[in-house]
Amino acid sequence: MQFDELLAQTQDLLEREQRLSYRALKVRFQLDDEHLEALKDELIYAKRLAMDEEGRVLVWRAERAADSLPPSPIPSVVPSTRAEPEPRAYVPLHLAEKIRTARVTLAGERKQVTVLFADLKSSMELLADRDPEEARQILDPVLERMMEAVHRYEGTVNQVLGDGIMALFGAPIAHEDHAVRACYAALAMQQAVTRYAESVRREQGLDVQIRVGLNSGEVVVRAIGNDLHMDYTAIGQTTHLAARMEQLARPGTTFITANTLRLVEGLVRVTALGPIPIKGLLGPVDVYELMGASTLRGRFQAGVVRGLTRFVGRDQELAIIQQALAHAKEVCINYFPIVLDELYNSS
Repeated sequence: MQFDELLAQTQDLLEREQRLSYRALKVRFQLDDEHLEALKDELIYAKRLAMDEEGRVLVWRAERAADSLPPSPIPSVVPSTRAEPEPRAYVPLHLAEKIRTARVTLAGERKQVTVLFADLKSSMELLADRDPEEARQILDPVLERMMEAVHRYEGTVNQVLGDGIMALFGAPIAHEDHAVRACYAALAMQQAVTRYAESVRREQGLDVQIRVGLNSGEVVVRAIGNDLHMDYTAIGQTTHLAARMEQLARPGTTFITANTLRLVEGLVRVTALGPIPIKGLLGPVDVYELMGASTLRGRFQAGVVRGLTRFVGRDQELAIIQQALAHAKEVCINYFPIVLDELYNSS
């Protein structure tokens, strides 16, 4: 049986039965583990027609087809709320291949990354009077939207922490603009959760809000297991400070450090909150609230806003060029080639 035919039959069966155990699917269609995982990827993540229940049951969720949110190019993810969820549950297929490719070269490697923490504020109080199944129906879409935003900008969800996530940008998939991607992901998840919260407020009277914290710095990748789970050890206070930013943030806001701001200045809008004492650190830390993306999209444009690097040690040459510029305005255009010694590079 071709995979497309297998997928169609499984989808029809699931829609009719509503709930199917993975064991029953394997017996009915004589599936091996690889084909079962492929079916799960298609139905849960790509088509968004099903959800996983405790790693044992596939559940039909037809309401996703009528979801009013605009479709995301990144597959949605429905995580498990177990204490130690399997990493396959929150690593989308298109990123998993990139992680596998990078795995061999990452053991013990130091990486510059941006760490993101996000959680549902006061989730215990919010869900205290609800049974576990009802609480999960409220919490899962929040986690799903957090992870969708991370994956959209090619970040990696390193941990699912009950009512929140930890994610990294810049490792294991390297990106020079990791801080920008992290900021855009934070803004995207705030917007997505806000839209979801409107329906929850109307239907159940609950106020659902998340808080997000970012920090940029160096981490060491100790190991990546065969199940794609990544184990990161922070150098200095990188991870600790990102977690503190999340804890400081008010519901519905995102806080970032000066470490992150230096990498994104000009590309996002922030409000300075001043130096704030952080538990575990000797001195206060400058904290900023992330307000939105700027209208600038290029690093050069952002550099112009911040102020470009000065042309150092060439006063005489600059004077000649400035004289030529004044002359060109009055008479004609002049051409001056700038030649670098081979010991220097263009940066």
